[in-house]
Amino acid sequence: MSEESSSSPVTNPTLSTPRALARLAPFVKPVTWRLVGGGLSALAAAVIALCVPLLLQVVLEGPIASGQIMPIVWGAVAVTVLALGEAVMVWLRRQFVLKPATQVEYTMRTQLYARLQTLPVAFHDRWQSGQLLSRMMQDIGLIRRWLAFGVVLLVVNLLTIVIGAGLLFRWHWLLGTIFLITAVPLWISGFLFEKRYGALTRRSQDQAGDLATSVEESVHGIRVLKAFGRGKHALLKFANQAESLRSTELSKAKAVGWIWFWLVFMPEVAFAVNLVAGIWLIAQGALSAPELFAYFAMATVLRWPIESIGFLFSFLLDARTATDRVFEIFDAQNTITDPDKPVSIAAPRGELSFEGVHFRYQDARPHERDLLDGVDLVLRPGETMALVGITGSGKTTLTTLPTRLYDVTGGRVVLDGVDVRDLTLAELRTHIAMAFEDATLFSATVRENVLLGRADLDVHSPEAERVLREALEVAQAAFVDTLPEGVETMIGEEGLSLSGGQRQRLALARAVAAKPKVLVLDDPLSALDVDTEALVEEALRHVLAETTALIVAHRPSTVALADRVALLQQGRVTAVGTHSELLRTSAHYRHVISSLEAEQAARTGAIPVITDTHIEEEVQA
Repeated sequence: MSEESSSSPVTNPTLSTPRALARLAPFVKPVTWRLVGGGLSALAAAVIALCVPLLLQVVLEGPIASGQIMPIVWGAVAVTVLALGEAVMVWLRRQFVLKPATQVEYTMRTQLYARLQTLPVAFHDRWQSGQLLSRMMQDIGLIRRWLAFGVVLLVVNLLTIVIGAGLLFRWHWLLGTIFLITAVPLWISGFLFEKRYGALTRRSQDQAGDLATSVEESVHGIRVLKAFGRGKHALLKFANQAESLRSTELSKAKAVGWIWFWLVFMPEVAFAVNLVAGIWLIAQGALSAPELFAYFAMATVLRWPIESIGFLFSFLLDARTATDRVFEIFDAQNTITDPDKPVSIAAPRGELSFEGVHFRYQDARPHERDLLDGVDLVLRPGETMALVGITGSGKTTLTTLPTRLYDVTGGRVVLDGVDVRDLTLAELRTHIAMAFEDATLFSATVRENVLLGRADLDVHSPEAERVLREALEVAQAAFVDTLPEGVETMIGEEGLSLSGGQRQRLALARAVAAKPKVLVLDDPLSALDVDTEALVEEALRHVLAETTALIVAHRPSTVALADRVALLQQGRVTAVGTHSELLRTSAHYRHVISSLEAEQAARTGAIPVITDTHIEEEVQA
């Protein structure tokens, strides 16, 4: 689930908009001088534009009044030169800001991706992938556009308005005062606009993230939707979310339309009032016709900066919201980090032990007991331990603790006498590897997927080739050689172009190729047929001869791989021993094994016959 919804807070209430946007400073600092250069170029263009009315006044009062031709020609040339200078400054602005803005975008995007890689699995449990994707792509892209365009023009246009308003007073104080008075409604409407538009922007961007999540889920789950004929249901859900987003966007458009009404209406009012006042001043002899013409020319130059304020202000609020959303990820607490003073295991033996381990998920209710409620278990070096228990007993959760996908909430997990929290994550995950029941592959070649855990190898080196072939042999994954390009074949998104059994075999090969001292397997053979499973188990026996292994068993055949079996019951290990010992001494173990046999029989189509006599025969054997 997402950590938020459309009803989430609009912004960080402790930060003003300038302070919120100031959080971008570390990313902007390396390219500040270029952004400043772009701003100065834009300001120079604006100042040049403001000089044109002054030049026109000179031409009207001099050459045109006297009827001389050549001064008029030179005046036209001067205006042309000013126009050319303005165009050059606009071109320079773009040259200054485009490259640094894209550099900021690149830096933010790569750092955000790195942050997502370091944040714990618990963080990803709370967030929808669509929300993360919209922040990674949409929000950072918006920030880039704002840096390259919005912030520069906002600052420059505000300065242009201030400078231009000051120049308006040079002709007559009354005309300048009228201009300022008619601007008051603009500032009031802008203040009200900020409150409404900020809330709508946050809602819109969150809804866009939810919509992206729906698209992603429907694409990944297209087989399920088609199999159950629920395409129309998914479409209806998507249409409702899209309608909510459309409604929010319409509200945003109405808010923008409201501010634009004042931005267009008030300057026209100012023009009308100034026209009447100017004619009256001319009649009184306080103002000349060329001065009134120059005044209106100056007001016309200021028209675009004034009208652009509404758009640039909404752009500013969009950028502020995008910044808040991106920094929600940067600010997320990372609870699984390297220790301040890490310990190293020079010669790992592979002894893994759980000492009074407690664990509860972060969304567990206070009155609920811990999912793992004091687990004590020791795996000797080179031993294969099967972990069995009924559904919901915490087997899979226990397997996530050795590699610190989650951290224990009580007790500790120890590798060769060292608490796993005292090792760096990089070292810990070279000593312990995992293969999950739900095999996830990446859009890369077979070779790159299998050798994912071998950062120490060049994937195309002879040594890497040897490791690759050994791992594929253990996983009985010779099918890769029949693919169009063999091990260089690109696997589709999440490996969906392969069967479930093929994906599991490649995931198992990936774990084996890592050559860890401890191998944690969460029912990695569930999608294999009986014959392939038997071949894989036989190969695993040789691999596990020198590797400590903890295997979650969901079928009796997996238990057969183990030297000993641990029974997990109500969050605790209640019995440890060989398969025969536990059959003889534990009624709950007999119940679990009977359940596993029934499930396997159902999967293979056999008819299970599970009786007390059957159990007694196994005990005697």
